[in-house]
Amino acid sequence: MDAVIAVFALLFVLLFGLGAYATVKAVGAAKRGVDRGITQARRTVEDHTLRAKSFAQPGAAGELAQLRLKLRTSMRATQDALHAAVAEDESLKESVGLFERLTAHGRELDDELKRLESEPDRAALGERLPGLRERTERIAHAADSLRWAARDRARRFADDDLDSLSAQIDLESGALRHWTTPEPHPASSAQSASVRQQASPPSWPEAPAADAATGGQTWPDTAQSGSAQEQARPAITPPAARPTYPWQKKPRPESTT
Repeated sequence: MDAVIAVFALLFVLLFGLGAYATVKAVGAAKRGVDRGITQARRTVEDHTLRAKSFAQPGAAGELAQLRLKLRTSMRATQDALHAAVAEDESLKESVGLFERLTAHGRELDDELKRLESEPDRAALGERLPGLRERTERIAHAADSLRWAARDRARRFADDDLDSLSAQIDLESGALRHWTTPEPHPASSAQSASVRQQASPPSWPEAPAADAATGGQTWPDTAQSGSAQEQARPAITPPAARPTYPWQKKPRPESTT
């Protein structure tokens, strides 16, 4: 009895532990989903705000908004492209590592641009704009290069796979149409027929009609047999019996008197 109680207690503890683990995992997944949703919403709001500032605010403030919007758009597009491609091509892990290093520079520049948006000294801000513009162009160009290189690599692999697949399909189509052999050329047909005629042995002559004089089977192309047949043939064919017609009268027997 004590053993049964111990088994039930152990099963209860195991089920309780599994339930607690599943609950923690579900809560963690829900929390991550909520965090991603909040981050995406905040990012969308910031992008729309920057786009509105770039059109509404003239001068240095509007240009700062344009630089931030360009930087964020380029970095986000490259990040999505690399993370989607590395799942299928593991050779892009080095590119992902380079992009993470580039991301550190991009975040530093984005924070600096964000701080300068509230800078009251517009003259000093105007002096720093060329350097900020150059840094933004360099980081965006590096991100774009990584993104387009990853896309070109994926497209090249897809083209190679398509070429190989097309060649295999053509080969299989030819194998399926094995009955459609090409027609031989007339000259080659005549040549092959003459070769077969030369290579085939002479056929046996047909057996002649039963005759006591000849009595055997002879070759028709020998000169002696041909002359013997001509000598054995009679010069004049004996007359055959004339046919009797119904309108002819029967001959009378001659009288003996």
